[in-house]
Amino acid sequence: MPLTFPIQNILFLDIETVSQFPTYDLVPEGWKHLWQKKADVLLRGKEDDTAASIYQRAGIYAEFGKIICISCGFIAGHGEERKISLKSFYGDDEKKLLTEFNAMLNKWASDDNKYLCAHNGREFDFPYLCRRLIINGLPIACGLNMQGKKPWEIKHLDTMEMWKFGDYKNYTSLELMAHSLGVPTPKDDIDGSMVGEVYWNLKDIERIVNYCQKDVVTVAQVFLKLNGEAMITDANIEIK
Repeated sequence: MPLTFPIQNILFLDIETVSQFPTYDLVPEGWKHLWQKKADVLLRGKEDDTAASIYQRAGIYAEFGKIICISCGFIAGHGEERKISLKSFYGDDEKKLLTEFNAMLNKWASDDNKYLCAHNGREFDFPYLCRRLIINGLPIACGLNMQGKKPWEIKHLDTMEMWKFGDYKNYTSLELMAHSLGVPTPKDDIDGSMVGEVYWNLKDIERIVNYCQKDVVTVAQVFLKLNGEAMITDANIEIK
């Protein structure tokens, strides 16, 4: 699948999210009632779980979670000189990190020939970002905003969608896809199920940022593989 546009026009990204509150006991009553209604749907046919026991899953829903890290990657150069530069926006203040990300994205995606790429981005990262921007009273930045656009005008790339080849019932994790393609796995420390524990209990956001950046590198390497191009060496990965 040869590229029809410069790879320098792609922003690779990944987000990490957690529940808005550390534990179910600390959820305000209004939110607790709404989570119970959500849990009732999620728990159909599962008698061993409760709204409290699955609260750690709240982070994957934009209404009940928040973003604590957005990592981005840009590819520059050609051939063996290609490099990927990483930048992350992270912290406890979601509105602040979203504002900073918005500013960067508006500056970078100021023309119509820029693309965003994430693994399962169309189902998760892109809509989650848009919802949290609106919840925080922020505009949706260039490149993310899909309102008024025809499907073919939306410049969103998704490595999972690329791997489906039209098989809409198939879900393939980034870890499995990377392993299948010979791309080093990003899951050498923590995985997505551990982010809430590391954030709320261990208070180690730097560890989460490191994990998020590895995912971005993996998405970029997978994208290169899918397009028949050589991967970027570890020596050419830089963090800004």
